[in-house]
Amino acid sequence: AEAESGGSAHDLDIISGATVTVMVIDDSVVRAGLKVARALGLGGLATKAPAGPPREIDLEKSELRNWSALSGDGSVRRLTIDIGQINSAFAETGDARAISRPEPGDPDDTYIDLQAALVSVPTIGRSLLGDREYQNLTEWLEPGEHALLLMGRGVYSFKGSGYVRGGIFDRFQLIQGDISARFFDKQHRRVLDLGPGDAPSFTELDLFKIPADIGFEPAEPFRIQLLAQRAVGAVEKTFLTFDLGYQLPEDYLLPTVAPLLPAAELESEEDAKAALWQRIWRDKAVEIAGLGVMLSVLTVVFFFQMQATRHERAFFWFRMGFLSVSLVWLGWMMNAQLSVVNLMALAAALQSGFSWDAFLLDPLVFIQWFAVAAALLFWGRGAYCGWLCPFGALQELTNRIGRVFRIPQVELPWGLHERLWALKYMIFLGLFGVSLGSIAMAEALAEIEPFKTAIILKFVRDWPFVVFAVALLIVGLFVERFYCRYLCPLGAALAIPARIRMFDWLKRYATCGSPCQTCANECPVEAIHPTGEINPNECINCLHCQVLYQSEAKCPVVIRQLKRRASVGSAPAGDNPSAAA
Repeated sequence: AEAESGGSAHDLDIISGATVTVMVIDDSVVRAGLKVARALGLGGLATKAPAGPPREIDLEKSELRNWSALSGDGSVRRLTIDIGQINSAFAETGDARAISRPEPGDPDDTYIDLQAALVSVPTIGRSLLGDREYQNLTEWLEPGEHALLLMGRGVYSFKGSGYVRGGIFDRFQLIQGDISARFFDKQHRRVLDLGPGDAPSFTELDLFKIPADIGFEPAEPFRIQLLAQRAVGAVEKTFLTFDLGYQLPEDYLLPTVAPLLPAAELESEEDAKAALWQRIWRDKAVEIAGLGVMLSVLTVVFFFQMQATRHERAFFWFRMGFLSVSLVWLGWMMNAQLSVVNLMALAAALQSGFSWDAFLLDPLVFIQWFAVAAALLFWGRGAYCGWLCPFGALQELTNRIGRVFRIPQVELPWGLHERLWALKYMIFLGLFGVSLGSIAMAEALAEIEPFKTAIILKFVRDWPFVVFAVALLIVGLFVERFYCRYLCPLGAALAIPARIRMFDWLKRYATCGSPCQTCANECPVEAIHPTGEINPNECINCLHCQVLYQSEAKCPVVIRQLKRRASVGSAPAGDNPSAAA
């Protein structure tokens, strides 16, 4: 009965891994909708009347109860859906695609048996977890935080596997009044077993920490909203939601206190936005620290580039390792790929009333942009394009793999190569111009960036986008970083201010370019003119020219110096005045 009354169909466009998007949608749409409903009296809602202080849990009440007692008094609440019910629920949506793919199995078999308990309440926590595990729980929780125990069994998992990839549990959320909360992997712990001897067996036992800053009131009713999904295509899904309601039994609460003062005003929209980005930053503390380490290492390499590039083989493997981290961790796992869309959004914000809150919602992207701005003043665009860009890393790594399999490298004539540089600047200026009139159209045209397809969605997308991204990578097997050289509007945007950099630390000899062409021939993106000068707009600061600058096997200047020293050292003492002295 719970399943039949709780299910509702939704036509949702959910992007797996787009956690910030989901959180912003949840936080802003729900708040706005409830405010409008209360203001207009829709659905029986009215403006909240002043209330007394919130009810509090009786922390002195702590006793052990068995499973029957806990489930009987409502300490443990339950949502059960069998296979027949879930198939009927999807059939009621009228979606032929979902109807044609029913859940296999006997209609009476369990689709999901989901049970919940608020285990930060002493009696419930001690009874379900046992004294030792409950003690660990109290040490894990900070003041004001609460803990929810979810127990599940059946063919459908309330956790899924998306949290392993994206760090967020996207199949359920906690809803109480105006607030909703999804849980991150850092707010999660597994439970091995339940304390009561008469407890049933579950395949999933998991603890979730409810943060103090979301405004959760344990004495007030709340619900766990379960998202049931069904694949209707290669990447497309349809969704239903089911609610598991929870009300803490009165027995666990302190007596009601008469209100003395009116409750505080509802938080302002500005406070709500600030609370959201601050919560995201706290939840991503480990990821922020990881990015900080990457930026610190890269800064040290740039400041001490001659020492870093002294040993060619060691530096090559360091660079391959750094690019691998940029691709796998920063790109595929963290989805922290910068885009020209970010710049268009910034321009739009400057026109319509700038606010930091929108840009602070993704800490890794924000920190990278701050680092890019600083790097532009010091070294130009190469710090990002050559080291931190996940798609740039993907191009270079695939090209290196191609070289192992002896894929021939194509070197375009210098005149053609130089003129093709202009393409990316034209693309950027075109996108920027369109964004001044329609940011939505500019974002659609910005699909010339394959970043969303190759990095954010990991090639799980409609086939035209995948074909485009794969085609660029295939061309990049023959022309290293083809997209970076000629098409990238983000690279163009970063290259425009590149000439204002304060330092030019890439060392050159007087003979570079005339007659020596070693660096120009080996530059991965052909950013060195035949005359020897490095073009700062095209240089990606890979530092390969600095490796060659010190190479005892390739640099003619170094080779001549070594030969001169060898000849001086091998000369007879009489022919060497300094040695004779």
